[in-house]
Amino acid sequence: MRLPRTELSDRLLWMSKEEEIRRADTTDVYFLHTKDVLEAAGSDAEVVAEVFAREFPYEGSWGLLTGIYEVAKILQGLPIDVWSFDEASVFLTDRSSALYEPVMVIKGKYGEFARYENPILGLLSTATSISSYAARLRVAAKGKLLLSFGTRRAHPAISPLIERACYISGFDGVSNVLGAKLLGIEPSGTMPHSLVQLMGSQEKAWKAFDSYVTPNVRRVALVDTFWDEKAEAVAAFEALGGKLWGVRLDTPPSRRGNFRKIIEEVRWELDARGGQNVKIIISGGLNDQSTAELAPYVDGFGVGSAVAHPPLVDFSMKVVEVIGADGSRRLAAKRGVLGGRKQVFRMDGFVDVVTLESSGAKPGGEPMLKPLLKKGRISAKFRSVEGLRRKALAQIESVTSPSASPRLVRG
Repeated sequence: MRLPRTELSDRLLWMSKEEEIRRADTTDVYFLHTKDVLEAAGSDAEVVAEVFAREFPYEGSWGLLTGIYEVAKILQGLPIDVWSFDEASVFLTDRSSALYEPVMVIKGKYGEFARYENPILGLLSTATSISSYAARLRVAAKGKLLLSFGTRRAHPAISPLIERACYISGFDGVSNVLGAKLLGIEPSGTMPHSLVQLMGSQEKAWKAFDSYVTPNVRRVALVDTFWDEKAEAVAAFEALGGKLWGVRLDTPPSRRGNFRKIIEEVRWELDARGGQNVKIIISGGLNDQSTAELAPYVDGFGVGSAVAHPPLVDFSMKVVEVIGADGSRRLAAKRGVLGGRKQVFRMDGFVDVVTLESSGAKPGGEPMLKPLLKKGRISAKFRSVEGLRRKALAQIESVTSPSASPRLVRG
């Protein structure tokens, strides 16, 4: 019997290296068994496989797809062809129907890419779960300032992925230093409670921050460390005056009571003293529901755990066709999956027509599954992060407009 390992000889943390992910070392072993059996039996064949999600883990029929760029980088060099939705595209599900839309289609010898199912699904599920929930938060915030504070609750290896997904989905800023650096933006954030605790008083902490932190950082005072939020907010305004850009309420849910009333009290007392321009930012235990409820009363949100660990968008990858050596095609879908390679055409109002790829184009529809890799070479042109963000924001606005009727229909 092998004893459990307590020390790692080739790495510091229990995490995959990039080259191991690239080799698909992180796969499930049954894919390796399958490859061995197919090779030994001479039964490997060219197939068409599709990646799709059947439903979202919350109300609503739309999500925001991310992770396509990373999947392309992982699959680059394999002798396969891949088509996919563009990065930062809205995609749809319908839990009431057997119909689904594939967001990615792979064609090639099954043995060449089977072991990559794990990284493909993991990359898409993780990134898309974050971006889809972040997009819901963007809608809930009703245009107010929205910052990502969530990476302290996640494995540090994926901090940049979290921040990228949030920023593309419409967050205005991110707190993680490396995540912001890779995005090419300045990190957002001011002070933790520990600064106030170590300085010995709120006023000392606020004034020291103002004295020593670079002037381009907004002066936002944390106002819930020792006293009532209203009292600390007033003290912060008296200490910094016109330099005070905002106050942040990070009150834990266990001490909140009626959070809206606390916020209204803070607003009243600041306004009564001439602090109408002081912003109110809230954080701590927020989700899409509480964000929507409090959006009329605050100027911004810092969302943490809810976006770092959102409900899972559960992607699957299934073979739908087997292609013979003579080019013949055999529909080979398992139970619960629709056979045959598909295409998706987007019509006005986010009506997606799902049809067999052999059926041809739908007049007036945009084909959503576009070439990503051709014989292992990346054929898509990737947008910049800012370009993806603009695309995502435009799609989020469109799919949530009163005129939109997002749904899947059979072509």
